[in-house]
Amino acid sequence: MNYTPVYTKRFAKDLERCLRRGKNPDKFKIIVRSLIDGELLDAIYRDHRLVGNFIGRRECHIESDWLLVYRIEGDRMV
Repeated sequence: MNYTPVYTKRFAKDLERCLRRGKNPDKFKIIVRSLIDGELLDAIYRDHRLVGNFIGRRECHIESDWLLVYRIEGDRMV
């Protein structure tokens, strides 16, 4: 199943900040492409559900200090 990505203004600012700090954009693109295509991520990315105030969202580790929080709403990935 393919999801339609929906990017928020906050996301754009956070991504820009990560790139200024020298993070590799190719790693990010690989993960997002896999998620959009509905594929399971490799175990090294530690994709998992969140709890508490973040119920309904998921998180994966692009790097140990670079996390991606997302949620799936129908056919959209936010």
